[in-house]
Amino acid sequence: MKVLIIGSGGREHAIAKKMLESPQVTEVFCAKGNPGMKKDGIQLVEIAEDNHEALISFAKEQMIAWTFVGPEIPLLNGIVDDFERAGLKIFGPNKAAAMIEGSKEFAKKIMVDNQIPTADYAAFTDYQKACEYVKEKGAPIVIKADGLAAGKGVVVAMNLDEALQALKEMMTDHRFGESGDKVVVEEFLAGEEFSLLAFVKNEEVYPMVIAQDHKRAYDGDKGPNTGGMGAYSPVPQISAEMVEMGIKEILEPAAKGMVKNQTPFTGILYAGLIATEAGPKVIEFNARFGDPETQVVLPRLTSDLAQVIDDLLNDRKPELSWSERATVGVVLAAEGYPGSYQKGMRVPHFNDQVTVYYAGVAETQGTIQAAGGRVLLVEAEAESIEAAQKIAYQALAEVDTSGYFYRQDIGDKSLK
Repeated sequence: MKVLIIGSGGREHAIAKKMLESPQVTEVFCAKGNPGMKKDGIQLVEIAEDNHEALISFAKEQMIAWTFVGPEIPLLNGIVDDFERAGLKIFGPNKAAAMIEGSKEFAKKIMVDNQIPTADYAAFTDYQKACEYVKEKGAPIVIKADGLAAGKGVVVAMNLDEALQALKEMMTDHRFGESGDKVVVEEFLAGEEFSLLAFVKNEEVYPMVIAQDHKRAYDGDKGPNTGGMGAYSPVPQISAEMVEMGIKEILEPAAKGMVKNQTPFTGILYAGLIATEAGPKVIEFNARFGDPETQVVLPRLTSDLAQVIDDLLNDRKPELSWSERATVGVVLAAEGYPGSYQKGMRVPHFNDQVTVYYAGVAETQGTIQAAGGRVLLVEAEAESIEAAQKIAYQALAEVDTSGYFYRQDIGDKSLK
């Protein structure tokens, strides 16, 4: 069968590469994809992800078995609704269900209504009232833009000045456009974070192995929030009991709650969790695979990903099996990211001990060059996190990374 992936980043590269491993899949198309993907035999489709009509025509012409949606924006733009109306199979939540990511307040309501453990919160559209609330509560406190902000709309303010500055940037300076017109202010939760993802079909939940993302730009979790600077899996310091609680108390009630809310969810449900003394609590829900978690979780999947998706779309129970091996992924980012950053640097060629997932790249006269903030991710696999780290960092040390930067501590928390 032929499959189509929507999206252009490292996450979509990892999904498409995994699909190609399936003996049932003859061709994988990616719209628009990026030139780095061609190295793995992924076929690029020059159609923008918001051009639903052209994507539907392409899927029909090519007799695509089904389409998989990578990023959140097409989901919130109703791509699933449009494909289904056209009689095409597509994996991902419809527009109404994707609001679990599209609105922090919507997600909070689902959690409150279904007794899902999360931080106390209040939502505001009035800047002055938000400021008064923050002053009353004090710091540390968490400020979130209600809408999408490419993973950067969350400020963990350790003091009052930071919190008030975040409110100003979101609500009066409109740093995130309309996404910051409403903000959600949450209590600060202490503990270690982890990402728990699952394949979901209505009330059925099939969890994946967990990963840990590194959101801050610099070593030691310093600097601004980014879309993610690297990830690793497994996360040995998070107990199996904590993960099981996450499945039973968070993922399963969320899936059931979405059905009860008349916004049933089909797709990848991502729970960003924090391990507190009282058990796991939700920091955020996403309606799709995480980036860069996908690049370290999918390499551990030993079952056929295409078969899993095909089973879910056809109401069959999928079989999931996972490798015990460890994966570490390190993002190579352009200097200046997540602010204004350099472009046009040559993309290094890495040794064959690692897998490279391309993201912010473009092709000029046959040469792949940096064209985005997060340029690529170097992923290594080994018997332990420490061994995988060594392979990944050795590969990065061997190449010229002028104009780039990367964190040197991805996976270190697991070794303490």
